[in-house]
Amino acid sequence: MAKEKRILLKFLYQRFPIVQWAPKYNTSNLTSDIIAGITVGLTVMPQSLAYATLGGLEPQYGLYSAFMGCFIYAIFGGCKDITIGPTALMALMTYQQIANRSVDYAVLLCFICGLVQLFMAVLNLGVLVDFISIPVTVGFTSATSVIIAASQLKGLFGLKYTSSGFIDTVSKTFQNIHNTRYPDLLLGIICIIILLLLRKLKEFKFYGNDEKPTKTQKYLSKFIWLFATSRNALVVIFSSLAAFLYETKGSGSPFLLTGNVKAGLPPFKLPPFETSFNNQTVEFSGMLSDLGASMILVPVISVLGNVAIAKAFASGQQIDATQELLTLSLCNIFGSFFSSMPVTGSFSRSAVNHASGVQTPLGGVFTGIMVLLALSFLTPYFSFIPKTSLAAVIICAVIFMIEYEVVKPMWRSNKKDLIPTFATFLLCLIVGVELGILIGVSINLIFLLYPSARPKCTVDILRSPTGNEYILITPGYSLYFPSIDFIKSNIAKQAFNSPHLPVVLDCRFVQNIDFTAAKGIANLIKEFSLRNQRILFLNPSEEFILVYRGVIHKDFQYISSNEELQNVLEDNGPSENDNLLTNGVTIELKEILSGNHENSDKK
Repeated sequence: MAKEKRILLKFLYQRFPIVQWAPKYNTSNLTSDIIAGITVGLTVMPQSLAYATLGGLEPQYGLYSAFMGCFIYAIFGGCKDITIGPTALMALMTYQQIANRSVDYAVLLCFICGLVQLFMAVLNLGVLVDFISIPVTVGFTSATSVIIAASQLKGLFGLKYTSSGFIDTVSKTFQNIHNTRYPDLLLGIICIIILLLLRKLKEFKFYGNDEKPTKTQKYLSKFIWLFATSRNALVVIFSSLAAFLYETKGSGSPFLLTGNVKAGLPPFKLPPFETSFNNQTVEFSGMLSDLGASMILVPVISVLGNVAIAKAFASGQQIDATQELLTLSLCNIFGSFFSSMPVTGSFSRSAVNHASGVQTPLGGVFTGIMVLLALSFLTPYFSFIPKTSLAAVIICAVIFMIEYEVVKPMWRSNKKDLIPTFATFLLCLIVGVELGILIGVSINLIFLLYPSARPKCTVDILRSPTGNEYILITPGYSLYFPSIDFIKSNIAKQAFNSPHLPVVLDCRFVQNIDFTAAKGIANLIKEFSLRNQRILFLNPSEEFILVYRGVIHKDFQYISSNEELQNVLEDNGPSENDNLLTNGVTIELKEILSGNHENSDKK
C-alpha cells in the first residue's frame, strides 16, 4: 500500500505541479501574483484584439483565445512565468489556413493542435523539437516577423485590399499606396513612436547601479516601469478616445475602426466538425484535407516556442518537455470548446510576467479573469479602436523578434550554419512559412547526416620500430550503411596504390556499426584475402566485434594494442597473438559475448 501511495504522489507531483506549490502558498505570493496578473492583462487585451485581426478573425476571437490557457496552465504548468494565449506567429499560421474560409477552420485547427500535442506527449515525442536547430529557428522566427510586420502595412496606411503571402502583400501595398488615408498613417506613426519611446523608458532608473535607492526612488522607478509596460493598453486607449471624441461630435471618425465586437462570453460548445461558406457545406474530411500539413506543423511550432520560453525562464531548473507538451495540448483542446484559435506561450507577455514579480502560475488566473471581465463589460468600447493603432502594436511587438544579431556569431563560429538560416528565412518569405521551415529542417538534417555518409578518413603510411611499413586508415565516425561504400572505396584505393603493404583500420572512433556496414567490411576482407593482402582491425570496440556474429569471416583479424600490432606485422600470417575468427566464433568472442572479456588475447 505504501508503494502504491508513493507512486501516486510521484505521479501527482510530476503531472500536477500545482500540488507542489499550493501547500506553501501565502498572502505575499498572492499579492505578487495579483499585481503580475493585472499587468499582463493590460498587455494581453490589446494584443489579443490585434492578433485576431492578424489571423483574419473578428476581434473578439482574440479574447476568446486569451483566457482558457491561463486557467489550464495554473494547474498543469511547470514554469511560473509562462502565459498561454494568442501570439503573432500562431495568428499568422492561422490566417494562412482560414483565408477566404470560415472561422470554423481556426477553431478546428486549435482542437487538432491539442490532439496532436497530446499524442506527442503520450509517446514522449517532445524530443522531435530538438531536430529544429537554432539556425532554422532563427531563420523561421525572423522571416515570420518580417511577414507579420508587412501584413500590417495595410492597417498602418489605412488601405483596403486582400493579399496572400509576403510578396503579394508588399506588391499590393505599393499598388494601392495612392489610396493612403493620411489620418490613419499619422496616427499609426505617432503610436509607433510612443510605443518605442515607452519601451526604452522601461529601462530608466532614478538611481545609478552602484547607488542604494531611497524608498521614493524605488516607487518612482516601479511606477515608470509599470507605465512603460502598459504601453500597448495606453496607446490603444488614447487612440480609441480620440476616435470616440470624433464620433460624439457627429463629424465621424477620420480613422478606419475595428467595428462592432461581439459582447459577452463565448458559448461552450464542441469544435466544429463541418462548416458552411460560399453557399457550400464542407464535411469533416474535407476540412481536414483543406488544413493539410498545418495539422502537424502548427502544433510542432507551437511546442517549439513554448519549450523555448520555458527554458529561457527556467532559472537553472530542469524543464519537463513532456509536461509542457501535455499542458499546451490541454490548453488548445479546452480552448477549442470556447472558439479559440491555436495558442502557445507568449515571450513578450512571459517577460512582463517575470518582470512583474510573479511567484506562481496562479498569476495567470488573474490575467484570465481580466480577459473575462473585458468580454463582459468592455466590448462596446472596443469598436472605437482604430485599426492603425492595432497595426502599430503588432509591428512594435514583432520587429524585435528579427534576430539579425546572431549572424555575426554564426559567421565567426560555424559559417555552415548560415546556410539553413538564410535558406529558411528566404523560403519562408517566398513560398510560405510551412514549406519554408520544412525545407530548412531538411537542409539541417542533410548537414547532420552528411558526416555519417562521408566520414573523414585519415590515411598515413607508417613504419614500425622493426622497419615494417603499413597503411593506417582512421575513420573519424561510426560506421553505418550510408558510409560503408565510401569507406570501402577509400580503403581499396589506398590498398591498390600499395598492394605490398598491409592495411590497418584504426577503429578507435568507431563506437557503433550496423549490419549493412559489417557486411560491407566482410566483403572487403574477402577481397583482400583473394589478393593475399592483409587487413587488420586495431582497437575495435566490443560492439564492433559483436555485430560480426551474423557476418563472421574467417579472415577477420583484430588486435587490441600497438604492441600486438608490431608483433603481427613481423609475421607473414596470423600469429599466436592474433585474434582470428575462424570456424564461427573463437574463444575470445565467446568470452566477450558472455561478459567475461578481460584482455584474454594476452593469455
